[in-house]
Amino acid sequence: MAARTTKANPIPSVWARRTREADQPALSRAAIVREAVVMLDADGVEALSMRKLGARLNAGATSLYRHVATKDELMELAVDEVFGEIAVPPADGADWRAAATGAARSFRATALRHRWLASVLGQAGLAYLGPNLMSFSERLATLFADAGFPEPERAIETVLSYVIGMSTTEAAWLTTVARSGESEADFIARLMPAAQQAAADHEHLAEAYAAEVADPAALRDGKFAYGLEVVLDGLALRRPEASDRP
Repeated sequence: MAARTTKANPIPSVWARRTREADQPALSRAAIVREAVVMLDADGVEALSMRKLGARLNAGATSLYRHVATKDELMELAVDEVFGEIAVPPADGADWRAAATGAARSFRATALRHRWLASVLGQAGLAYLGPNLMSFSERLATLFADAGFPEPERAIETVLSYVIGMSTTEAAWLTTVARSGESEADFIARLMPAAQQAAADHEHLAEAYAAEVADPAALRDGKFAYGLEVVLDGLALRRPEASDRP
């Protein structure tokens, strides 16, 4: 009987397969990904399709598949593309909190420019294998390792869990506001009477909703900054030098 050969199942990620030689020089993977990000920013994940993307690029879906095998791979590439926008300030261990704050703010700003990002991070396949995301993770790991954290990956997970959670909620809210066609301040002003009525029988909520929201963006900034400070306060206690204090 002839020897039976088995073929390993390929890893379902754009980062785990070889790139085919381009046979259509005018259409590059980089151009495809840039246009996909534009479409995602404008209309969201549900509206993106290979057919629509091909039409925007004056290319058929078959041509796109020569560069990107599936929509899932396209999302991996789009996620990695926007991660290239996130800055991680150098800290050299001296002021890790300022550097971590800068990275968190840059992540949030990127997630609010690309409001689809935070909601797809857990769905975008093996996006974390992409070069930009790898670079981002390595720079964060260096920041926390240089600051003396014995398990820098735990610190990264803690900060990113907060930032992603806040950014996901904030991006969803801003998407709702944008769909209304109103400014954020006008949308809140129209919503507030109904919110105040719903909260009327709840002491603390009624007090919270009684305040006028003059600057919604500043209010969101303040909420994000407060929570981030709390997270970093907790991480600071995990540093070895903190545990040695009386």
